[in-house]
Amino acid sequence: MKLLKFLIIGIVFGVVMAKSEAMSWFRIQEMFRFQAFHMYGIIGTAVVLGAIGVFLIKKFKMRDLDGNPILFFPKDKAYTRYIIGGSIFGLGWALSGACPGPMVVNIGYGYLSMLVVFFFAIVGTYLYGIIKNYLPH
Repeated sequence: MKLLKFLIIGIVFGVVMAKSEAMSWFRIQEMFRFQAFHMYGIIGTAVVLGAIGVFLIKKFKMRDLDGNPILFFPKDKAYTRYIIGGSIFGLGWALSGACPGPMVVNIGYGYLSMLVVFFFAIVGTYLYGIIKNYLPH
């Protein structure tokens, strides 16, 4: 029963991704080719809602479900790593046609070719775990 809330949130997330067409390979390709505003609207809405959420968390000093304070650490001024990391993420997103959320939703929809993308996402995460101590953080 403890994990039921995560299952429900995952199902709602999948439905929202599917209904908004954010999991559509064609919508993602349209975005990267600057042919449609659809995905930019979805991402922009998420950024605005996220900013409002962070503002409210800070203003009301909200706590997580276990009662621990939610902390925000100051950002590092070394933008180079953000540019490199974002470029690598964006390249993978453009080549595969999916970022992590839509990737799993596509697998759920039966697009089994996304299993290849999922496998390499896991491999990339594993490799990062191996080399993270040697990277500048």
